[in-house]
Amino acid sequence: MSTIDLNQLVTWRRELHRFPEIGWSEFTTTARLITELRNMGLEVIAGPKVINREFVRGRKADVVERGLALARERGVDEALLAEMDELTGCMATYYTGKPGPTIALRFDIDCVNVQECAIGEHVPNNEGFASKSAGLMHACGHDGHMSIGLGIAKWLVENGSSLSGKVKLLFQPAEEGVRGARPMAESGIVDDADYFLGMHLGFIAKTGEIVVNPNSFLCTTKYDFRFYGAPAHAGAEPHLGRNALAGACHAATQMLGISRHGKGMSRINVGVIRAGEGRNVVPAYGELQVEVRGEDETINSFMAEQVERMAAGAAHSFDLRLESEVMGEAVDLQNDKELIDLLTQVVGQYPELTAVPERVFGGSEDATILAKRVQRHGGKSLYFIVGADLKAGHHQAEFDFDEKQLATAANLFIGCLQKLMTK
Repeated sequence: MSTIDLNQLVTWRRELHRFPEIGWSEFTTTARLITELRNMGLEVIAGPKVINREFVRGRKADVVERGLALARERGVDEALLAEMDELTGCMATYYTGKPGPTIALRFDIDCVNVQECAIGEHVPNNEGFASKSAGLMHACGHDGHMSIGLGIAKWLVENGSSLSGKVKLLFQPAEEGVRGARPMAESGIVDDADYFLGMHLGFIAKTGEIVVNPNSFLCTTKYDFRFYGAPAHAGAEPHLGRNALAGACHAATQMLGISRHGKGMSRINVGVIRAGEGRNVVPAYGELQVEVRGEDETINSFMAEQVERMAAGAAHSFDLRLESEVMGEAVDLQNDKELIDLLTQVVGQYPELTAVPERVFGGSEDATILAKRVQRHGGKSLYFIVGADLKAGHHQAEFDFDEKQLATAANLFIGCLQKLMTK
C-alpha cells in the first residue's frame, strides 16, 4: 500500500486556502502550482497549451484583469504570467521512461463567491489560514483537491521508477459554473489518455466512505441571454421605445413552463433577471441568467433548444436584439466497470475505509467532459467520492472538512496508479 505525508498535504491545503481565486482569475494559484511542480522536476505546460481559447465559457474581462493585477501585487513572475497568456490552469506530466498506459488525473483549482465566517471555532480562523480575499473562499474543497494533486506529484517523483507509462496531472480552472473543462478537453491534452480519474472530497459521503461509482450526474447548460431594445420617455413617447424588460420577463415565464421530458429528469431555472434604467424610461436592456439540466445529453439538449427558441421568440415579439452566450456546461457520465472494480480493490486494502458501491450524485460536474472525452477516444474513466466529514455544507461560510482525508484520497489515487501501471 502507498503512504503519503499528511502534514505536507495539510500545509499545501492551508496555504492555498488563504488565497482563493474565482474561475478564470486563478493566476496566483496557477503560478504557485507551476512553480511547485517544476521544482519537483516535472514538465509543466500552461496557457494556450492546456486551454483552447475558442471554447472558453463564462470568462469576464474585468475578472481576468483583477486577477492579473492581484497576481502582480503578490509578486508573481512576469514570465509565468506571459506563459499563461491570460489563461489559468496547467498540466504536469510524469514520464517513467518505460512503455505503458497514459493516465490523466484531474484536480480543480477555483473558489466560490462566499465570505468566510468570522466565528472563532472555525478551524481556518483559529489556526490562522482563513481567506485573505473578501467575498471569496475555498468553500468547496478545491484547495484540498490541489494539495492531493501536489502530493501525488511528489510521490511520483520519489517512487515512480517502479511504474510504467505516463501520468498527466490536470489542474483545471473554473469548475464552479462548469466552465473550465470544455476548453481544457478541447486542447487535446487527454486525447492520448488510456485512463481518466477524478474525485471530490465530502459532498455525498462522510469520513470512511468511498463512493466508488456515483451515478446520476446531470448534464447542464448555463446561458446568459441579453435583450437590447430602445429607451423612450415612458409618459410622452412610450411608442418610440422597445421594452427589453418586457421581452426578458416574457422569455422567463415561457421558459419556466417548458414541458418536462417524459424519458428522464429535466430541470430549468431562471436564476437572475436584471433590466431597466429608471422608472420613467422604457427599459432598453434586459438580462436573464438561466440554466437547464437533464438526465442525459438528449434530454439536456431538448431543454437547451427550448430556452434558446423562447429567448429568440421573445426578442422577435418585442422587436429586440438578442445576444446569447453559453456560460458553462457539463455532461452525464457512466463510470467504467474496470475502474470501479480496481478502486474497490484499492479501498479494500484499508480496513478503516468502506467501499460504497453506488450513490446518487444528483448534480453537475464538468470533470465529466474530460472523462467522456477520454472514453470517446477509446479510454476508460472513473469519477469517485472520498468521504470527509464536513463542518458545514459546500458553498457555506462555515465550510471545512476532515483534513486527514487528503491522505486518504492521495493514497487511493496512488493505489490505482500502481495497479494500472505495473501490469
